[in-house]
Amino acid sequence: MSSIAICAPGTPITRDLARRVSDLAQAAFPALRLSFHDQCFAVDGHFAGSDAVRLAALLDCANDPATDAVWLAKGGYGTNRIAAEAVARMGPAARGKTFLGYSDGGYLLAELYRARIGRPVHGPMATDLAGGEAAVRRALGFLAGDAAGLEPSLDHRPTVAFNLTTLAMLTGTELMPDLAGHVVMVEEVGEYLYAVDRLFFHLMPQLAGIAGLRLGRVGKVPQNDRPFGATAQEIARYWCARAGIAFLGPAEIGHDPDNRIVPFGLAGSLALP
Repeated sequence: MSSIAICAPGTPITRDLARRVSDLAQAAFPALRLSFHDQCFAVDGHFAGSDAVRLAALLDCANDPATDAVWLAKGGYGTNRIAAEAVARMGPAARGKTFLGYSDGGYLLAELYRARIGRPVHGPMATDLAGGEAAVRRALGFLAGDAAGLEPSLDHRPTVAFNLTTLAMLTGTELMPDLAGHVVMVEEVGEYLYAVDRLFFHLMPQLAGIAGLRLGRVGKVPQNDRPFGATAQEIARYWCARAGIAFLGPAEIGHDPDNRIVPFGLAGSLALP
């Protein structure tokens, strides 16, 4: 049986959501044992507890030799505030673990990947149950050893996947890993198209040397007072061309129930937890 520790390094979830996810796992994936850290339900303003509380919970989960993976319960702003210290304090037990999440959790995945600790993986979180069971089933299936939920474009090249805003904010910080030679996948949600264009303007010069970029879904775009005049894919193609970076087409990632799983690194598609 695989033991999955769950914490919330950004914003909180409810006990009802945790119960429903646990019930789903017990019924559909009996080989998994889920353990929600009490910190998941803490509230301190915007956050799931103070920085100190969230840091302690993440370290509890990562450094526990009895657990096989750390699953992020939810995104929401806050992971960046504790990611560097958390990874610096991770011990030997963390090095063999899978860390699964996305969105704001990308700050932690980036720092883990930079430090070569554990196995960071972009994929659905517990809170995605709100959009139906499909995404959570995909994540639990992966944690149970099923490759069916992997991003279909994965190949022999090292790959990473991030929310576009998260990756843009990572650049120039201590958390940013070296992505030379990587296929970089990005997705976005809830941003005006002009803001997506601005994010690419900032990001693309920082990605010189990558193998290419894939664009996931850009969802829930607010309606501006005038049309931007280009689609999200046209924006990505434009900035890739300006930066001399190959645009490799779409990726099946996004803030939605169809979000696929992307293990970070070389040949990530070939190795399951």
